[in-house]
Amino acid sequence: MVGAWQHGWRGVAVAFSAIVLWLLLQFSLAARALRAAGQRPVGRVDSAVMLQSQLRRGMPLRQVLLLARSLGRRVGDDPERWHWADAGGAELTIELRGGRLCAWRLSRADSAAAVAAGDRGDQAAQAASTTGGVDSSR
Repeated sequence: MVGAWQHGWRGVAVAFSAIVLWLLLQFSLAARALRAAGQRPVGRVDSAVMLQSQLRRGMPLRQVLLLARSLGRRVGDDPERWHWADAGGAELTIELRGGRLCAWRLSRADSAAAVAAGDRGDQAAQAASTTGGVDSSR
């Protein structure tokens, strides 16, 4: 509107071109993320711990998919939750609100197995491992 007022039809054409360029860029980024994630097994990552360490609040799902290099397994709708696991038994569940990452939870199989086997005797360690290890819902 400002472009049309100040520069006539040339301003409208420039504004329209900028909007189309931005939309094409967004589509290209989304397609790249889905293409990369679609080539690996659903819900599997190389290391759930490494993926968890790279997560930040407010990340869009597209960015999480680029980090995971795999489509997650959807486990909930309200709030939207996605789940990944690795070969070592670690599991990562993320929670999205409005398409943005708001919380995640990492649970490790080795810490739960150690508590079940009685390797760790103190109650604080048992309580930490039974709540799933790492919880970022702070």
